[in-house]
Parts: sequence; structure tokens; C-alpha cells
Amino acid sequence: MRAAVLTGPGAVRVDQVDRPVPGPGQVRVRLEGCGVCASNLTPWEGPDWMTFPTAPGALGHEGWGRVEAIGTDVADLSPGDRVAILSGHAFADTDIAAADQLVRLPHSFGDTPFPAEPIGCAFNIFRRSDIQPGQTVAILGIGFLGAILTRLATDAGARVIAISRRPFSLDLARRYGAAETIAMEDHWAIIDRVKTLTDGRFCDRVIEAVGKQWPLDLAAELTTEGGRLVIAGYHQDGPRQVNMQLWNWRGFDVVNAHERDPAVSRRGMEEAVAAVASGRLDVAPLLTHRYPLDRLGDALDATRDRPDGFVKAMVMMDGDAR
Repeated sequence: MRAAVLTGPGAVRVDQVDRPVPGPGQVRVRLEGCGVCASNLTPWEGPDWMTFPTAPGALGHEGWGRVEAIGTDVADLSPGDRVAILSGHAFADTDIAAADQLVRLPHSFGDTPFPAEPIGCAFNIFRRSDIQPGQTVAILGIGFLGAILTRLATDAGARVIAISRRPFSLDLARRYGAAETIAMEDHWAIIDRVKTLTDGRFCDRVIEAVGKQWPLDLAAELTTEGGRLVIAGYHQDGPRQVNMQLWNWRGFDVVNAHERDPAVSRRGMEEAVAAVASGRLDVAPLLTHRYPLDRLGDALDATRDRPDGFVKAMVMMDGDAR
């Protein structure tokens, strides 16, 4: 089978490797596609802590496809079942996971691409945010996660202030229910605008979904006394400094909304599937770019550069690119 291998900073090749054999309790999935996550970008740049070449398919963790083979002790899945998979080597034709790390996709989805893992992340972040009706919620960074969180918070009865860099992202935020949008340009101008919009109180909940120092600083400034600052951005490029004087004075809670328990991740994926199946959430407008496996490098570059209209890249194993 084919599997992508990162050979160095900004370099990738596709190798032919042995197809894995599922062991007891495991399932092999023939992947239809895999989403590209912003967390892939720092390894793509080649920081000191990266080791090259990577294992075949490594970094791909947003896969979906059809069950191809099952190991012993797997009773509730059959070849041909369409599933989303929690795995770590999904930039490849197939990947293996434990049976309890798969989520079945309903027949109503047809062959629609469905990277359930990042959608599930949004649901888990939303749960950790504890958003209540009537609250004001600022979301910094309107990409894939930020757009979904805007929809979930709005549906929960909150007033969302979306803050993002690109005009396209602000338009997307309004489409997903944001009451107010602010360009992420001037630090103090943003603070003044949010202060005006909230009559000086600032925001009950602030979700930082960028993963950089400045948005983290800004997020703290926008969080009200006794509120909650939720860190959803993935901070991979080094240590962070925080204004502890402000954090102490405001007395807000700080939540690291990254999950590492597979059972929690799977629960979020199940909630995501149910929300899309019911029509509560439409993710199709967010799945904007498709690339074949041999153009994984282009998909990673687009995720980094974010051309106009870009939200989410997917690598399609059948070569479908648009």
C-alpha cells in the first residue's frame, strides 16, 4: 500500500509499504481520506525535536473510510462498514486502530468526506467551555474549529464575538452565527471594541483557537472577572509567557481543552456524527480543499498559508482533488 513519509523539513515522499495486519481487537480501515490538522504544521517545519524520516503515514490522525479486515475478538464491526478512525498513521491507504477507537458513520452520509476527529475536538472544547445561555463568548481564530464553536455557542444561546485575521474568516463567522466580528489587527483597538460591546464587562467565556503568543495575551485581556479562558489553540513552537498579574486580578478559570483520553475523543466524534446526521450542524462548507496523497506537501502548505477561501484541507486516497 501507499504511505506518506516526511523525509525532512518541508519534504515528503510516498512509499510502498506492507499492508498492516490487524491483531486481536483491532480493525484495518481502507481509508477514503484524512484531514490535515494545523498541528501538522510545526512538524512539517522541522523543529529540533522532530525525527526524520517519519513512520509511514505519520501525522495523519483525521481519517475515515471502510472496514477492510478485522482481528479476533471484534464482534460489532464487519468489512464494508463505513467508519471514522482514531489513529496516528492515516496519511496512507490503510491504517489500524482498536475497535473501540472507531465510530460508525450512518448510511445517510453516503460517500461524503467526514473527518470526524477534528469535529469531535470542537465538541469536546465546547463541553469544557461550559457555555450557558445569555453569556458573551469571544472566539479568537475562526478556522475549522472556530467556525464550529461559533455555531455551537450560538445554538446554546450565547452571544458570540468572533475575532480573526482574514476577511473571509469573519464572513464565515457571521455565516455560523456570530453576533459581532472584529478584525484581528490592533491589540488595543480590539480590547476597546470588546469593552464597548460588553459595556465594560468583557466576556464570560473566551476561546483562544490560534496557538500563538499574541492571541493568548489578547484572550486573557478579554476575559471577565470570574470568567473562563479556554485554550484550544495548539501551542507547539515553544514556551509561553502570561500576564500573571492580570490573570490573578481577574480571577478567571483557565481550561486546557486538549484531550488525550481516547474514550473522550471518541465521545466527541460520536456527538459530531449525531449533530451532522440530525442537521444541527453543517460542516460541508468548511471542507474546502482536496488533494491526492502524492500532493500532501501542497495540502500542508495550503494549511500554513491559508489562501482566500481556505478552511480545511483533506487528503483523498482515491486521488480526488478540487
